[in-house]
Amino acid sequence: MNDTPFLPFTRPSIDERTIAEVSEVLRSGWITTGPKCQALEAALSKRFSGRPVRLVNSGTASLELALRLCDIGPGDEVITTPLSWVATANVVLAVGATPVFVDADAATRNIDLDRIEAAITPRTRALLPVDLAGLPVDRDRLNRLAAAHGLRVVEDAAQSFGSQWGGRPIGSFGDLVSFSFHANKNMTFGEGGCLVMNDEAEARRFELLRLQGVQRLPGGGMEVEAWGAKANMTDIAAAIGLGQLRSIDDFNLRRRQLARRYFERWDRSLGFELPPEDTELHGNWHMFQPLLPRAFAAARPDFVAGMKALGFGVGVHYPAMHLFSMFRAMGHARGDFPVAEDIGERTVTLPLFPAMTDADVDRVCAAVTTVMADLQGVRP
Repeated sequence: MNDTPFLPFTRPSIDERTIAEVSEVLRSGWITTGPKCQALEAALSKRFSGRPVRLVNSGTASLELALRLCDIGPGDEVITTPLSWVATANVVLAVGATPVFVDADAATRNIDLDRIEAAITPRTRALLPVDLAGLPVDRDRLNRLAAAHGLRVVEDAAQSFGSQWGGRPIGSFGDLVSFSFHANKNMTFGEGGCLVMNDEAEARRFELLRLQGVQRLPGGGMEVEAWGAKANMTDIAAAIGLGQLRSIDDFNLRRRQLARRYFERWDRSLGFELPPEDTELHGNWHMFQPLLPRAFAAARPDFVAGMKALGFGVGVHYPAMHLFSMFRAMGHARGDFPVAEDIGERTVTLPLFPAMTDADVDRVCAAVTTVMADLQGVRP
C-alpha cells in the first residue's frame, strides 16, 4: 500500500499571514467590495506600468465585460482558439457574437497566427488569443495583425500572470488584458479576475458594466443608463489577493525550477511530446503538459487512472471545444481544426505547484514510466 500522500495536479499556497488578514476582513464588518479591493487594484496597476485595473468576481466576467466594453454584440465575429477552457468561447456567445475558431500551432499550442488573416471577414471585430499554460502568444505579431485590420485585442491571459513578452510583463502593454484568479491559477483569490485597460475612461465604463450600470449621485441618489452585470469582487477575496501578490514572483520562480526538473528527469524514450522547453520565455509555467504518444491517445483514461492509483492527480486541459455538442450543433465537426484536436486528445496535465519538492517531480516521472510500461504490457 502506498503511504505517500496523494499529489494533486495543483494546490494553492496560502500563508498564515494571509489567513489572518482574511480574518481581519471578516471581523471588520465590511466584507463586500471596499478598501481591500481598492488597495489590490492599485497594487495591480503599479505592477502593470500604471495602467488602470478593475477587479471582478471571475476571469470569465472580465472577458465578457471586455467584449461589451468594445461594443461587440449580435452580428459581430470574434476570432479565438478552440484549444482553451470553454469560457473563452462562451463569453463571445454571451454578448450575442459568433466565435470563429482558428487552429492551434503545433509547436506553441496557442492560436496559429499564420492562419488568422484567412479567418478575418467584414464582421470580425476582435481577436481573443489565449496564453495556454502561461506561454504567451507572440504579442508583436498579434498586435501588428490587429492594427493592420483595425481590430480590438482582448487577451485571455487567464493563465499567464507573471509571464513576459519582450522583457515586459503580460498586462503592462497591449489593448485589453484579462486575468483569472481561480483556485488553480498561479495567483488565486479563490475566485476572481481583473481587466487591465487603456485609460480611465474605459475603467469608468467598466465599473458600470461590472455592477448593474449604477451611477452613484451626490446626496445618495443613483442613475442607471445602461445594462450592467453583477460581477464585483469582495474584500474577502481581495485580502487573499493582496497576500498572493506578495508571493507571486517566488511562486513563479519555483514553478520554473520544477519545470526544469521535469525536463531533466523525463524519460525521452517514452515518446511523449513535451511542451516548449524554454523555461524563461514560458515565464510562469502554469501547467506542465506532455502529450501522450499518438498510439496511446485512446488510452488516456487508463493513463489517468494508473497515475491516480499510484497517488498522482492528472488533469486534461483541454479537449478541443469545437467537438462539444453545443459547437457541433453550430456546424463544427471533427477535422475542422486537426492540430487542436490532436493536442486535445493527447494532453495530460501533471502535478506542478510551488509547494512541490524536487523529489515529487522525480516520483511523478517514475510513475509515468511505470504506467506507460503497464499500458504497453511490459514491466521495466
